Amino acid sequence: MTLRLDDKRAIVAEVSEVASNSISAVAAFYSGLTVSEMTQLRAAARKEGIYLRVVRNTLARRAVDKTSFACMQEKLVGPVVLAFAKEEPGAAARLMRDFAKDHSKLEVTALVVGGKLIAANQLDAVAKLPTYLEAISMLMSVMQAPIGKFVRTLAEPHAKLVRTIAAIRDQKAA
Repeated sequence: MTLRLDDKRAIVAEVSEVASNSISAVAAFYSGLTVSEMTQLRAAARKEGIYLRVVRNTLARRAVDKTSFACMQEKLVGPVVLAFAKEEPGAAARLMRDFAKDHSKLEVTALVVGGKLIAANQLDAVAKLPTYLEAISMLMSVMQAPIGKFVRTLAEPHAKLVRTIAAIRDQKAA
């Protein structure tokens, strides 16, 4: 199906806008996947809040040209699906990793986080990045630990005195 020039410009503008507002991106080679498998991938992406789009490589290169994802231009070869994560850096990587476990035809070719191209074999490392809420809870536990230890340290002399008096009481009772 041929696209008119206006349609091509609209696609480039849409993908460029999404890319400029995204944190991370994943490009994956999808040749060999059936239509129903691609539909499953799209549904999973929608559920996770990830922008997923199959774009012609020339249009994709133009769309990411002036964004932080320009470093992935040389990796856009062959039938490629692009996934952009807006909220969490590891969301798109998690989606592709989980989908590729069941569908061996999906092969990640490029991974960009924070404007840096990361090797495709580092997909698991990026996918294991904590979500926003997990990172906040980890930070809160780290901040809370010294305060809790300080409170226990302050309470220890009183607790030791109570245990000593209880031991003397038990000794006199025996």
